[in-house]
Amino acid sequence: MARITLIQGHPTADARHFCHALADSYREGAQAAGHEVRDIEVARLDFPVLRARSDWESAPPTPDIAAAQEDLSWADHLVLVYPLWLGTMPALVKAFLEQALRPGFAVPARFDEKGFRGRLQGKSARIIVTMGMPAWVYRWYFLAHGLKSLERSILGMVGVSSRHTLIGSVEAASDARRQGWLDSVRRLGAAAN
Repeated sequence: MARITLIQGHPTADARHFCHALADSYREGAQAAGHEVRDIEVARLDFPVLRARSDWESAPPTPDIAAAQEDLSWADHLVLVYPLWLGTMPALVKAFLEQALRPGFAVPARFDEKGFRGRLQGKSARIIVTMGMPAWVYRWYFLAHGLKSLERSILGMVGVSSRHTLIGSVEAASDARRQGWLDSVRRLGAAAN
């Protein structure tokens, strides 16, 4: 059975959104299939935005970030759920990833001319993104640039292979359509995919 860390990336802590329902469905499917699941809710964590290279390289993590790093290390599979904001992840999610995936944890503390190997090699990830526009518009017209940056320049750099699920036109979707997405994500959770 897989060990899964589910990262809820909706930046609003005091309200529930469709991203929360999707994360709940993934968790339900995973747990029903016998997988272990740990949760990180980014909006409830206490951490500063990094503003200097020296902070990224050497400042100690906050207790919330240290706990998140432990959950990331523990997992075989990561699931990141967030809404699309201005073509990419919300700033709070990016700030979390900058804090959590720092040198010494996700990448070597020092780089040399031979390059480096990300320290999260062998882990997989599922990225679930909700958006107001049709998913095909984001994929074909905007070339999914924000998602590609996350997959290549962040997760790929630390050694995590990823797949994604794009859920478009969320605001205009019928209850039946939303239920179909929830069922689909529940099946992904059961498969730890």
